[in-house]
Amino acid sequence: MKKTMLSLGLAACFAASPVLAANDVMRIGVLNDQSGLYSDFGGATSVVAAQMAVDDFGGELLGKKIEVISADHQNKTDIATSTARKWFDVDKVEVIADLTNSAVALAVQGLAQERGKVTLASGPFSTRLTNESCSPTGFHWAFDTYASSVGTARGVLQDGGKEWFILAADYAFGAQMAADLTKTVTSNGGTVKGQVNHPVNTPDFASFLLQAQSSKAQIVGLANGGTDTVNAIKQAADFGLVEQGQRLVALALVISDVHALGLDKANGLVATTAYYWDRDDASREFAQKFEARTKRKPGMVQAGVYSSVLHYLKAAKAAGTLDGKEVAEKMREMPVNDFFATNGKVREDGRMEHDMYLIQVKTPAESKGPWDYYKVLRTLPAEQVTIPLSESKCERVKQKS
Repeated sequence: MKKTMLSLGLAACFAASPVLAANDVMRIGVLNDQSGLYSDFGGATSVVAAQMAVDDFGGELLGKKIEVISADHQNKTDIATSTARKWFDVDKVEVIADLTNSAVALAVQGLAQERGKVTLASGPFSTRLTNESCSPTGFHWAFDTYASSVGTARGVLQDGGKEWFILAADYAFGAQMAADLTKTVTSNGGTVKGQVNHPVNTPDFASFLLQAQSSKAQIVGLANGGTDTVNAIKQAADFGLVEQGQRLVALALVISDVHALGLDKANGLVATTAYYWDRDDASREFAQKFEARTKRKPGMVQAGVYSSVLHYLKAAKAAGTLDGKEVAEKMREMPVNDFFATNGKVREDGRMEHDMYLIQVKTPAESKGPWDYYKVLRTLPAEQVTIPLSESKCERVKQKS
């Protein structure tokens, strides 16, 4: 109930319908899941993160007041594209941020490319956004399936976890995560003993977990996210998978998942993250400001929304225009330096290349209090967790190589 009230309260602060004259304002749209399985990934708090970036930038750009508007795409591509089309064609939205859900993000990025508008994807994980389906005005900021498979899977493989079973969400993100994971595992001497795909937002993982259990694989890799990840881990505990010797690896874990699970169920999980609020002074400073507005710590998606929006605004100011193609080129020219990334680089394919962190979830005894959940095991250098441009399928990269 508290979560629902918070989400509604935050969302109410940002009207979905523009209220200022188009000539006097430039608009940033935050389009994400605000009521479903990914609502804790970003949801209403991603809207807050975007507004924080606007406030820190000064609230105005090229003589126009900056307005943040938002909408819930409900994880449906038709709702997302119709919303984005109205925003671009009627409401004069210049850029759309977050876009949690890979299928939604791919659809909206394609539409934005047609309109010459910018998209800033932080919530979706599919590498297709900057690979096969790359766009000259589309950017992928926080995290992708390649980073998870390389960062998390290699760490587990190095610890002896050679035999895997994959439990994947049955849509674009899950398919890409499973493919990247399979490639990483097999190319590093491991084997995938089986894979099962589950419907998105399923309440019952029993049949899928029984298949994982019967495979007797050392590692059960969860290529899903949000409440699907939370429910899978909870039900795996009921089936005794870990007690019987199998290990769960959550490939798209965010800190709100750990908060929902509790350390008694989540401790020991290994994952890769683009941001942790207690990593350094800059991370803690942003987290403190964010928590003052939302009553919770930020995860990597909210942090990515802030960073991407702020970088877009800086680039538009430097370019002296709101033209999407020109702003996009300026975004590629400028390094990203903030609490989220140090000397981050926006590549030709639209991927923001930055360091990431291999983490392990603490035990209840190790935690000092709420949100003190991660041990940072090591830094994963940017070049190790980003698809090499030499392997890119992005047409823009091919043309310039």
